[in-house]
Order: sequence, then C-alpha cells, then structure tokens
Amino acid sequence: MSEAASRHHEGHATERLSSRDFRRLAEFINDYSGIKMPDAKQTMLEGRLRRRLRATGHDTLAAYCRYLFDEDGLAREAIHLIDAVTTNKTDFFREPTHFEFLTRTALPALRRNGVNSIRAWSSACSIGAEPYTLAMVLADFAEEHRPMSYFILATDLSTEVLSTARHGVYPYEMMAPVPKDMKRRYVRVASGPRAQARIAPELRSSVGFARMNLMDDSYQVGEPMHLIFCRNVMIYFDKPTQAKVLSRLCDCLKPGGYLFIGHSESVTGFNLPIRTVSNTVFERI
Repeated sequence: MSEAASRHHEGHATERLSSRDFRRLAEFINDYSGIKMPDAKQTMLEGRLRRRLRATGHDTLAAYCRYLFDEDGLAREAIHLIDAVTTNKTDFFREPTHFEFLTRTALPALRRNGVNSIRAWSSACSIGAEPYTLAMVLADFAEEHRPMSYFILATDLSTEVLSTARHGVYPYEMMAPVPKDMKRRYVRVASGPRAQARIAPELRSSVGFARMNLMDDSYQVGEPMHLIFCRNVMIYFDKPTQAKVLSRLCDCLKPGGYLFIGHSESVTGFNLPIRTVSNTVFERI
C-alpha cells in the first residue's frame, strides 16, 4: 500500500461521526428496528458503517450520512444499513434447557391435547441455527409419534442472515452442540476445501424463511402458532417496545401454545395472557 493510500485508509478508521449524524442515525435505527443506539455504541456503529462506505462508494462517514439524509439515499440503503448494525449471535441448541422443556413437557402436552400438526415460529432466526435446532427436535418427536407433522416459519429483519439461513451451510465446528445421533441423521458434510456442514434437505424443506420486522403493527404469520421463539432480541428494545412486541406475539399464539424468550429477558410488569411454566417459558391462557 502506498503512503498516500495508507493515510487514506487510516483516515477511514479514525474518522468519527458528528454528534448530529450519530443522532440522526440512532433515531432512524430505533424507529425502523426498535434497536436502541445509545452514545456508548457510537464506536461500534462507526465500525459497522465503514463497510457501507466501500459498498456505496463514499469516502467519509459524513458523505455517507449526507447521502442517507440529504440526498434521499435511505430509500435504497435502509435494508443494507440495518443489516450492518444488527447483531446476529447464534448457536445450535443455544439455551439448551428450552429444548429439553420442549421435548419433555411442551410437545407431549400438545400431543395429549390432540395436536397432530405443529406450527412453530422462530421470530428472530438470524443465520438459521435456532429454526434448524427446532426442526431437529420436532423431526425426532414426529418420528416417534406418528402421525405427526410440523412446519417452522423462520423470520428476521436482516436479508443477509436470511440468505445464509436458506442455504443451511455452516462451519462444521458450529455443529459441536448438536447431539451425535441428531448430527448423524440431520447433518451432511458439505463438499469444499473447508470443513462445512449442510443441513439435510428434508429438514430444510420443513422451514420457510421470510423477512419480517417486529416493529410492524401486526405479524402476518397465518394461522396461530403452537410454539413461538423470540429469544435474545428484546434486550435491544426499550420497555414500551418490548410490551408491544410481546403483545403482538401473544396474538399469534394459540391457547395452550408456548412462548420462549431469552434467559436474560423478562415479561415482568407486562399485562399479557400468559402464565410461567418454566424459566423464560410461558403458556398462552
């Protein structure tokens, strides 16, 4: 790299957002996605947006913000901006006690209540680890309790992670938490130079992926669900937004169905038609 190019590169890395641009970005991100963007996240936001400088051909964060707010660039750039700032931490069998409760309690209860076709929704599915974990558990249960079928709707705000999820190909080390017998049945070794794993086609066919924004006034998910997973996303919302999202989720849940939220999340203080049945698991009443 030449000395001039090096200085130019360093300029990218050290440039800061003006307080006005940061406020405008934070307000847009919060309005669009519900994600809080406090002052402490400014450095993180700057780092994420530098990727968009390259993609959009802008030299500075200031020029990028002018493009967004003064030159009507938001119409084209909004989805990419949200993709850049959303956090997508995910693992297979993350918070495993939820899947133990599902196997031992929730699914047998639904079966006793005459449910032979289970509808489940992974409402912040990220790159797909959660819905495919859910599919493994439901596939095992369906095999043991014939006739039983299931369908999983998997949604996310980010188009980028949905693309990864649809392909169902992951670094093989991500399969470490998957039990050996499930790995044998539902995971294939993908061809290629690096060790990769592909989710089995019969499992992928049981999951439908779609983009959805939890800030929408209502959730178009079709018939009410027996199972809804909305884990580790509400931590990014303020209390009023959490209340609205939880209320809309309950509207999509059948009586006797189950809502799963993240272990660090809570429904305390919200007036919802649910009762606690396990740690961060609730039944619709």
